[in-house]
Amino acid sequence: MFRGFATVSFYADDLAAARDWYTEVLGTEAYYAFPEPPAPPAYVEFRVGDDGDELGFIDRRYAPPGATQPPGGAVVFWHVDDLTATVDGLLAMGAHEYEPITERAEGFTTASVVDPFGNVLGVMHNPHYLEVVAARTAR
Repeated sequence: MFRGFATVSFYADDLAAARDWYTEVLGTEAYYAFPEPPAPPAYVEFRVGDDGDELGFIDRRYAPPGATQPPGGAVVFWHVDDLTATVDGLLAMGAHEYEPITERAEGFTTASVVDPFGNVLGVMHNPHYLEVVAARTAR
């Protein structure tokens, strides 16, 4: 049974730069690195959002054989309260548009960017997400 995602992982050629860029994007430091400093990291991880979802970054040297280099594949969309401001901020920090802000259904709006490390980062405004959080906090 699927109970929720455990970790979303991205690859980066320059893991330290990815860690620093996402520290700024997320407004929080990575809470985990392997190996531990002072050794250069092979993996870093952040806890993000209402549920402390895990966002990990792996040195691309450890990508499985045949992993694609160009952006593509599955896109995980993170709920944000202000989609336009978030997209504008990501673009100002060096991300590139992958898919513009697009209304999917009434109130469900998505966008995605390619981060400076070649990963697709999806963001969206999702009323269902807000309903789930509200119901959980109402208990």
